[in-house]
Amino acid sequence: MLLELNDVTVSYGQTPVLFGVNMAVDRGDIACILGRNGVGKTTLLRSVIGLNKAISGNIIFDLQNITRLPIFKRARSGIAYIPQGREIIPYLSVLDNLKLGLSAGKKKSSKIPHEIFEFFPMLKQHLNRQGGLLSGGQQQQLAIARGLMSDPKIMLLDEPTEGIQPSIVQEIEDTLKRINREKGITLIVVEQKVDFVRQLAQKFFIMEKGVVVAEGATPALTDDLVHKYLAV
Repeated sequence: MLLELNDVTVSYGQTPVLFGVNMAVDRGDIACILGRNGVGKTTLLRSVIGLNKAISGNIIFDLQNITRLPIFKRARSGIAYIPQGREIIPYLSVLDNLKLGLSAGKKKSSKIPHEIFEFFPMLKQHLNRQGGLLSGGQQQQLAIARGLMSDPKIMLLDEPTEGIQPSIVQEIEDTLKRINREKGITLIVVEQKVDFVRQLAQKFFIMEKGVVVAEGATPALTDDLVHKYLAV
């Protein structure tokens, strides 16, 4: 087991958002988290990287209790977080955005690994271009590549297909599968597109009102579950 959340509760101020969440993800898994808007999916990812503090429960990563660990130590232990909206630095070049990812990892190097351009060949053509001038799909690929720069054991991706045209969504799906297969990196993806989840993930978790209400291997993600918990 690479990541475990045991009875994790998280609040924003006085308002509870997660209520005793339990979740376990094996090393090498691709897991997707689904749920309607506002059920706590993003908060769950942010609690794993440390942006939201757990007020009770434990988060275990790679056999270490990281519940009280600072964000930078979680990153150096092998957790990469790719937030919703990508949050690249628009006035920095693609190259400098990538180098920011290096600072999060253990390795002290300023060199971009060649494999980054194998996974994302588009980036090599735009190294000197400002990040803000890239298309939405290109920015998403840059954000994933920046997360990969820290040589993580797990990548947490928050809605990586949001607002992206279908052809680029397919590219992102294929690339995430390659990263998982070739690098052995575990992926946890918050996602709204059920078809994307069914094609990408090996297991799923469905959240409602701050708790996990259903989980299983992806073939068990039935239309009945989708209608019950995800239909608007």
